[in-house]
Amino acid sequence: MAIEKYIAVACLGLFAMFVGEIITIYYYMSEEPEHRALQIEPNPKIFQYISIGVAPAVILVGISFIMSKGYGSKPVGTMIIAGGGILLVGMYYANLLVSNIESVYLTDAVIFTPPLFMAISIPVMVVGGLLFRIKKRKKKKDFV
Repeated sequence: MAIEKYIAVACLGLFAMFVGEIITIYYYMSEEPEHRALQIEPNPKIFQYISIGVAPAVILVGISFIMSKGYGSKPVGTMIIAGGGILLVGMYYANLLVSNIESVYLTDAVIFTPPLFMAISIPVMVVGGLLFRIKKRKKKKDFV
């Protein structure tokens, strides 16, 4: 398996991890105060999740695309599209949870994170779709 396939698998995992983290913190902020063990500050947590999960995933999507754009790759394209789909569906669900969050926790980061990453997921899926154009690999020249 080529390195770009491993990178695409890592992208898929990072997108899923980010969606899980965001849904978890949004669900935690929306539950009843007596069930909440401690108060949290949502902005640093969301920025931490972005820097740990989705930022590296988007960078790795670009690296995987650049490595395989010369010849195209259906498996890599499929994994990138799946990662973008996971991000789109997860952020849509997180956007539905925003209405249940208490007003104390409604900051700009909490409100704008789901729509922002829903918008980012569409170009990610387009980049994955571009890899479906398969080209023949050029033969290496043998100068011996």
